[in-house]
Amino acid sequence: MANQQYASCIEACNACASACDFCAASCLQEQDVKMMARCIALDMDCAQICRLAAGYMARGSEHAKAICRLCADICQTCADECGKHQMSHCQECAAACKRCAEECRRMAA
Repeated sequence: MANQQYASCIEACNACASACDFCAASCLQEQDVKMMARCIALDMDCAQICRLAAGYMARGSEHAKAICRLCADICQTCADECGKHQMSHCQECAAACKRCAEECRRMAA
């Protein structure tokens, strides 16, 4: 079953999507929201591609590897941006994004 084969990557994608949702919502509560605009936008992009990738893997789609390669790139970009901010929600999001990028790269290899 494809789902079992990709279980750790699916879990990483779902955890990353949740971390990104929380980070975006938390960034919207920051004093200088405009300064957080790129972080928020990347959080939203990352959460969406992670959910998409998890779905493709769960279905065993022939396109899962291609989606996961793209997901890894977006997760890395989000991790890099979140890592620039010292707030705990950004640091936690960066860690989740890095883990997801690693899992997606491994899955797509």
